[in-house]
Amino acid sequence: MKAILFLVLGLAAFAAAIPEYDDNFIVNMDVKQRQIFILKLLNHVMEPVMYKEIEEIGKNFNIENHLDFYTKTDVVKTFINWFKIGFLPRGEVFTLNVDRQLKEVITVFHMLYYAKDFTTFIKTACWMRLYLNEGMFVYALTVAVRHREDCKGIILPPPYEIYPYYFVRADVIQRAYLLKMKRGLLDVKLCDFYGIKKTDNNVFIIDENIYDRRVYLNDEDRLRYFTEDIDLNTYYYYFHVDYPFWMRDDIFGKLKMRRWELNLYMYQQILARYYLERLSVGLGDINYFTWNKPVRKGYWPWLMLHNGVYLPVRLNNYVVVRDQNVGIINLIETYETIIRDAIIKGYVEINGLRLELFKPEDVEVLGKLIYGKVDKFDLNKVHVDSYRYLLILLKSVVGLNTWLSDKYFVAPTVLDSYQTALRDPIFYQLQKRLCYMFFLFKLRLPSYTREELYFPGVKIDNVVVDKLVTYFDDYLMDMTNAITLTEDEHKKTTSDMIFFVRKRRLNHQPFKVTFDIVSDKTVDCVVRVFLGPKYDYLGRLLDININRVNFVELDSFLYKLNTGKNTIVRNSIDMHNLVRDRMMTRDLWKKFDSITDMRDLWFKDLRNYHTGFPTRLLLPRGRVGGMNFMMYVIVTPLKLVDNVDISILDTTRKDFFVDFRHTVLLDKMPLGFPFDRTIDVTKFFTPNMKFFDVMIFHKTQVCDMKTRWDRYVLKNYNVLNMTPIGNYMMDVDINSKVDRDVNVFDM
Repeated sequence: MKAILFLVLGLAAFAAAIPEYDDNFIVNMDVKQRQIFILKLLNHVMEPVMYKEIEEIGKNFNIENHLDFYTKTDVVKTFINWFKIGFLPRGEVFTLNVDRQLKEVITVFHMLYYAKDFTTFIKTACWMRLYLNEGMFVYALTVAVRHREDCKGIILPPPYEIYPYYFVRADVIQRAYLLKMKRGLLDVKLCDFYGIKKTDNNVFIIDENIYDRRVYLNDEDRLRYFTEDIDLNTYYYYFHVDYPFWMRDDIFGKLKMRRWELNLYMYQQILARYYLERLSVGLGDINYFTWNKPVRKGYWPWLMLHNGVYLPVRLNNYVVVRDQNVGIINLIETYETIIRDAIIKGYVEINGLRLELFKPEDVEVLGKLIYGKVDKFDLNKVHVDSYRYLLILLKSVVGLNTWLSDKYFVAPTVLDSYQTALRDPIFYQLQKRLCYMFFLFKLRLPSYTREELYFPGVKIDNVVVDKLVTYFDDYLMDMTNAITLTEDEHKKTTSDMIFFVRKRRLNHQPFKVTFDIVSDKTVDCVVRVFLGPKYDYLGRLLDININRVNFVELDSFLYKLNTGKNTIVRNSIDMHNLVRDRMMTRDLWKKFDSITDMRDLWFKDLRNYHTGFPTRLLLPRGRVGGMNFMMYVIVTPLKLVDNVDISILDTTRKDFFVDFRHTVLLDKMPLGFPFDRTIDVTKFFTPNMKFFDVMIFHKTQVCDMKTRWDRYVLKNYNVLNMTPIGNYMMDVDINSKVDRDVNVFDM
């Protein structure tokens, strides 16, 4: 039936329609037009296509009749076979953690990736926008744009604007729907209580009330400001898009460099950054996940998907091991045992290959074993998934649904999506369990010798850091794509009512670090800057060998030292691979319409747009009276990797949109050097490195969300002694009897 439908659609389109948009329409697109077309493909994806050109191109393209339009015809045949069987229906929830959906979306990606030219790519994307599942289409198109050479420089809308359901609480979206149904009719008192404001140009702003205690299950919820940060989750999602666990190495271009080592290091750095935030709010170490006892800390996501399905709640003291999942848990433990044994033995044999695990460069093999798959001898033959993605197995059991429920139609948990996984406290426990194997591998390597650490003739004379101050500010996120368009809006291709959600987020005052480095020669070097804790949550001084995995790499950059004294100033905003606040897509769209030189926009406003870590989260929160941390700086000689493109070092070039996630990937030293191995304190300290104490202060502020809560809930209902607000994100020591709004935006 599917096959007949497929043929009928194709033949009918060819026979009956005269294409209004022919090939020349696509071929003649300049960079700006390509950019805008991609934005149209991703606008209001949960609704029928509202752009005439996309509909015309999609309806008039028959994939089965154009096998020669793709560099690999077997890819097209595989896709057609899958389509005849039946893809995930439109409107259903898509997740990578279901085997069948994973295989389907990979075939969809291959169709886009192996399109011979941009014209075929666009035609295929338009056809998919009409007929394939929305979530599957968005994921495949996003990965394809990030990996195709002819899409280089195209800016994608952030995932929280494409699909706001993963980033905005269900009650906020519900209020937006009620406003849409009432055509913007407002109740003044309710608007004040719920934090709803309407501007003159029909923009509605709804507060996501951070003081609502209904969503709290345990003290881990005090970190929601960090774990639910939309830019942090976007960073993790884009990292996966650049380095999908399922993607073969031969597809990667420049991104292939030290791919699996970067995966391991990224997870270790996220754990370290999370630990710094835990210390700031008085929480202790991250526990290792174990099957042997219940999961003490639950999580209530308070998120609802587009089809009305809520992401499930995991209550406190959840028992993981049950009769139904003993088999898969045994499989996971077997996989982990194989990897640990391989680390201890120094090798493992898979698919007829003997893989070594005793040299520093073998970290690539380890990363592939944990987060990827090992290929057979002939890469052109069918692949065998050796460890079946250990992380997916762990998440499928803990996530409650994707393993035990229906294998195709599921109610995924937050762990099943890269846009939401960082929200759940158990994610960090799972990652710590996997990172243990990374740490075990590094323990087998010898400590760095003094010769490896020492930089002859170079000395760090002094380092000065500005006062470090964090605070919370407001951020407006566009969630209009979560609200269904009316028939008239669909015809106009624009919404008459725009909805923003106002979130509270961690930020810090700009600061700079000044280095005075003395050198007796002119030489290229690498400067690495780390931030780590000094004391544990009980105030005990941490041993350096226990503490080294808790250091976060703030900055790393290449520099040419001159003979004599060198003074280097690094501003926080310019530290490596940081991204500033992303423009709203509606503003970006307007900017594209008004500019002529796209290169200037890439260099100034869109730098690190897809790769960058949010600059706001560079520093942990700290405390009101100041909190002790340690900063560490080391200067080492540059040892460039072989066959590197030197032009990538030119920071003045205009095509700076070329993505490069980590400067020190160009250096032969391991990521995380010198904290990646056990430290021999008798040989570690050299003149080219420096430890020093820093204090991070948190600035208290009061927002109108709190004053509204105090005014209505505490005063009007007199439950002050029954429902204490507590210290969620700030220490408030002012009189809370305020009858006015503070920090309300004027649009």
